[in-house]
Amino acid sequence: MSQNSENFAQIEAHRKEIDALDRRIVDLLNARARQSLAIRALKPGAGMNLYDPAREERIFEKVAAENGGPLRDEDLRTVYETLLTVMRSV
Repeated sequence: MSQNSENFAQIEAHRKEIDALDRRIVDLLNARARQSLAIRALKPGAGMNLYDPAREERIFEKVAAENGGPLRDEDLRTVYETLLTVMRSV
């Protein structure tokens, strides 16, 4: 097998793994959305505001504490800022 063919085969193998990861990520995002919706339904009865910026900061801190790279903490914060914005709009 030529180097070109071998590289192509490795790329395809990585892409298959990414596709599998994407399926898992979608499942996890939907599971997270369901939990967020459940919390949203309970907040008024608990006298809590729907938006809690302090909670979001704690989420960012926890995510950074779990980060082992190669993503930088700032990169994960950007991802989670977007994620939380979407969750609020669901």
